Amino acid sequence: MARRKQTRKRKRDETIVDLVEAREQAQDFFERNQKILFGVLGGLVLIVAVFFIYKQLFLLPKEREATEQMFQAEFQFQQDSFEQALLNPGGGYSGFLDIIENYKGTKAANLAGYYTGICYMHLGKFEAAISYLRDFKPGGSVTPIMKFGTIADAYSELGNFDQAATYYRRAIKSGNNGFLIPYYMKKLGLLYEERGEYKEAITVYERLRKDYSNSQEGFNIEKYIQRAESLLSKN
Repeated sequence: MARRKQTRKRKRDETIVDLVEAREQAQDFFERNQKILFGVLGGLVLIVAVFFIYKQLFLLPKEREATEQMFQAEFQFQQDSFEQALLNPGGGYSGFLDIIENYKGTKAANLAGYYTGICYMHLGKFEAAISYLRDFKPGGSVTPIMKFGTIADAYSELGNFDQAATYYRRAIKSGNNGFLIPYYMKKLGLLYEERGEYKEAITVYERLRKDYSNSQEGFNIEKYIQRAESLLSKN
């Protein structure tokens, strides 16, 4: 019994010694490297301070100015005046292309990129539309679907059906919107039919029927399934 107590005491003493040594080593490390540590800490504080100053004195005013400048271009866009919205919306305001160029790094410039892509779609300049839409950084749950779906439309107009199918699939995977997802699912199914890929078309249509039966596209999807099955059986 005495031997056990002595063993426990020895282990406890060894633990205390280890803790003391660890603390002393930590203190020694800090003393030897305190200039470096304080330098790193000071550098981090400086970075945060510089970013805060940059945001308050430069980025936020630039953001406000860009938003104000884009007002007239958005108005022209809503009136379907796409060339004016891009280049010269009037009233001394900037078009979307100037917003992108002059206010880089702002949310307004990013949004102007999306508007520009849509304008070029309406103007039949599909390659330009793809270029600007690819650069657009979407947020939320809806704009990613719209971005990829519109890029798919542009590729489809160019006759590049492989890329169109790829981007329709990306649009479908980008969210769960009950209006947009079935819309692009049906487009993907029709594209598969156009390419003679009836099995793939049936898979998309059946998923549409299962997951979005209450949507406008899901309402009469049965006839598309039957047509694709009929075409599949003939091939």
